[in-house]
Amino acid sequence: MKGTAVVAIPAELEDLLTRPLYGHLATSRPDGTVQVNPMWFEWDGERIRFTHTDQRQKYRNIAHNPAVAMSIIYPDNPYRYLEVRGVVEDIERDPEAKFYLHLNDRYDGPLTGTPADAPQRVIFVVRPTAISLHSPSHSKSS
Repeated sequence: MKGTAVVAIPAELEDLLTRPLYGHLATSRPDGTVQVNPMWFEWDGERIRFTHTDQRQKYRNIAHNPAVAMSIIYPDNPYRYLEVRGVVEDIERDPEAKFYLHLNDRYDGPLTGTPADAPQRVIFVVRPTAISLHSPSHSKSS
């Protein structure tokens, strides 16, 4: 999948990626079953980044199969949503948990100190390859 173009997010739904909303990240376990968890994330206009540790199941899932999907529901209208499918194209080490602390500020407010799991922290970098969406003015899949 490397080299596939990044899929454009429609302007009227990009706020779902820029607001501090929870993304429900789906990964495939090595046995083929699916795991979904609410996650903090950040969108930079091309890639989605998540923080995690290399000690948990989600890390093992992505190491086995880097294909992921994330859905975000508009808080005031559950019929307005965005699903982004993509591939984890990079896993960056974050041993000082700088990205975790950045996302903590975005979602919960300032945190003093470094989390105990900082040495195991990683950043999943996801390149969107397809989207499904629904909004009052849109109904589309790609």
